[in-house]
Amino acid sequence: MKYRELGNTGRKVSEVGFGAWAIGGSWGDVSETDARSALHAALDAGTTFIDTADVYGDGRSERIIAQVLNERGGARPFVATKAGRRLSPHIAEGYTKEALTNFVDRSRDNLDTDTLDLLQLHCPPTEVFYRPEVFDALEGLVQAGKIGAYGVSVEKVEEGLKAIEYPGVASVQIIYNIFRQRPADLFFREAKAKGVAIIARVPLASGLLTGKMRADTKFAADDHRAFNRDGAAFDKGETFAGVPYDLALEVVEEIRRLTPEDTPLVQFALRWILMEDAVSVVIPGARTAEQASANTCASDLAPLPQPVMEELREIYRRRIAPYVHQFW
Repeated sequence: MKYRELGNTGRKVSEVGFGAWAIGGSWGDVSETDARSALHAALDAGTTFIDTADVYGDGRSERIIAQVLNERGGARPFVATKAGRRLSPHIAEGYTKEALTNFVDRSRDNLDTDTLDLLQLHCPPTEVFYRPEVFDALEGLVQAGKIGAYGVSVEKVEEGLKAIEYPGVASVQIIYNIFRQRPADLFFREAKAKGVAIIARVPLASGLLTGKMRADTKFAADDHRAFNRDGAAFDKGETFAGVPYDLALEVVEEIRRLTPEDTPLVQFALRWILMEDAVSVVIPGARTAEQASANTCASDLAPLPQPVMEELREIYRRRIAPYVHQFW
């Protein structure tokens, strides 16, 4: 495992982290035994960055993380969580100092820690980025010792650009994968110049870039890949990166032809993300120990050849960009 600076936080973390959405909920049934095994496998492989949220299984993900870390003992990895999506209705006016403090206190209890390493606003309404008082409230939580740093998780590049105008924003979490290449056009350069950490999420396009899905693949009723393809529950860009499923399956086969025979597609897709030095950490999810271990191996791969990178950009421009580029 290789390690990278987490922006200006003063911390180094594994370049492949552990995305803990799947062990919380909305990915079909994942037993607690499998969830714990997946997290243990990632940590055993050198992972030192975990990303979760208070709404993943209504706190289940956070609680499983706390249990595993307490069981293992020793130096704790860097744990980032998110808050805001518990608001109902989820509106900008709800992002008050009181609400954020309550969310933070609940996550501190769930994660069994006095200070959250990193609190991220969880894809808030765009208007929140134009409310300085929200970021003042986050500064207050830092001063109170309840959070070590704060950042944002965003849906749109424009939201990320606005967020990094606030000097206290330590990180931006954004969707970045072979199917969602726009962040590299401008945003990464601006974030890197300001020392803002970039956390790349949905790196495998909800599993499409594992190469294991087919036209007849069935998803459980409580799996967002079944119920959120059109954005019924949250932004549709979170599901299959917003790419039409049948088209994505075709493009996956184009990408597979560029993948070395001895390299699993999942690791190839993660290594593509790590070719961008502005990325601090990529956070693939895992439902099993085998998946978690396979994800971490991406850090060991050699850099992808430049001709391959150029072909992947051309595939994106020709097949995918018309469906996603100007939307997110």
